[in-house]
Amino acid sequence: MQFKIDTKEKIVIFRLEEAGLDAKMAADFEKTVLATPNLETSNLILDLHSLQSAAPEALEAIFTVYQHRYDHGLSAAVSGLNKVLTAQLSVQHPEMLNIVPTESEAIDMVMMEDFERELDSEMNND
Repeated sequence: MQFKIDTKEKIVIFRLEEAGLDAKMAADFEKTVLATPNLETSNLILDLHSLQSAAPEALEAIFTVYQHRYDHGLSAAVSGLNKVLTAQLSVQHPEMLNIVPTESEAIDMVMMEDFERELDSEMNND
C-alpha cells in the first residue's frame, strides 16, 4: 500500500496514494493508519484524493479509523474523496460528518473541534 504521512502540530495527515482499496487491503489500511507514529495524541486527516474505488470493507475501514479518533477524544476528517465514494460512505455511515473537499478545509475543521474541546474543558474546570 502506497501512502505518505505528514505530521503537523496536533494533526497527522495520512495521504493514501492508491487508486483502489479492495477488501484485502482494507484491514492493512486500518492497521497501518492506526499504527501511524504520533497518532495516539493527534487529530487525523485522511487525504483520499487519489482513491477512485473502494470495496464496502474499505469504506468500513475508513469509518473505523475515523471513529477511533473520536473514541479517544480527538478529531478526524476525510478530504479529497470523490463524489461517488463520498455518497457511498455517507449512506453506509451517516454519522460520519467530517467529509470535506480539500485538505485545507479538513485542517480547519479538526482544529476548530480541537479548540472547542479546549474551551469546553476550561469551562468545566471553572
